[in-house]
Amino acid sequence: MKSFLLVLILVVLLVALTLPYTHPTASASPKATADTLKQLEGEFMKAAAEKGSHGYMSYYAEDAVELPNGAPAILGKANIAKGMVFLDDKNNHLTWTPVGADISASGDLGYTYGTFEFRSVDKEGKPTVEHGKYTSIWKLQKDGAWKVVLDMGNASAQPK
Repeated sequence: MKSFLLVLILVVLLVALTLPYTHPTASASPKATADTLKQLEGEFMKAAAEKGSHGYMSYYAEDAVELPNGAPAILGKANIAKGMVFLDDKNNHLTWTPVGADISASGDLGYTYGTFEFRSVDKEGKPTVEHGKYTSIWKLQKDGAWKVVLDMGNASAQPK
């Protein structure tokens, strides 16, 4: 009887070791990378070009903070949106290029930085251009979307 029990245990162990084992995955979607954030920047700029301030603001979190050049911080998406209506003027063209990006090890926070150019027409009808640098902090939201939670930049105006 003891030998039968020993053989049974060995058979169970052999079967258990030879059965295929599947590893559970943490999530169905791939983990975001720095390139993910750079791609989002491109989509962000396209939305701003096509839909003006509404497209631009669609990439901001509700609790976002804007740190404009030479001005106090603006808290909250609704307050930031009030200052972005200039994007609805077809004479205004804002473009930007991400130069770098990184994402946290936890995969829920990241940043992008780069350069921007803003072309417009001044009160006298003369074209103007501003060049500057920006940094955006991106955060993964509960719904799985990445949104800007902090944005800041600096610029210098130059007549064209």
